[in-house]
Amino acid sequence: MKKLGIVLAMAILSFMDTNAQVEYKVITSVESIVPSGLGRSRIVSASEDRNYKDFTSNRTEEDDERNKSDRGDIRVKNFEETKLLNFYNIGGIRFQNIAANDAVVTSKINTMVEEGWELAFVTSAVESDGGKDDGQGIFITRYIFKRTKPTN
Repeated sequence: MKKLGIVLAMAILSFMDTNAQVEYKVITSVESIVPSGLGRSRIVSASEDRNYKDFTSNRTEEDDERNKSDRGDIRVKNFEETKLLNFYNIGGIRFQNIAANDAVVTSKINTMVEEGWELAFVTSAVESDGGKDDGQGIFITRYIFKRTKPTN
């Protein structure tokens, strides 16, 4: 009986990938907090990959040459964009819009989970209206997902 248990355990372990690689994906929501509903709100997700090393230089005391990579090469032309509602309309803050955005973001998260992604981290920030002459403001949230890379 012990031998059968050992053989069974070894068989199960042989199917496990001990070198499983993890991949990450960032989804960003940008919600406008511009008064009168004049801003734009979206969920964005890149459909292309970029290697940060292609746009990175190592500066030292001896070699202080600036990074000369082309910004145009960094830009992503293929991305998914989902419309959201602005937090404000002409009448002020719009709680229905916030609830609607929550429903859309929840749908995106649930779809990502169905596709095998796990929500690993969430971080957010705000740049709010700075007063009478500012008229600017966004609420940004980054959702960082991870999953085991599919094997080819």
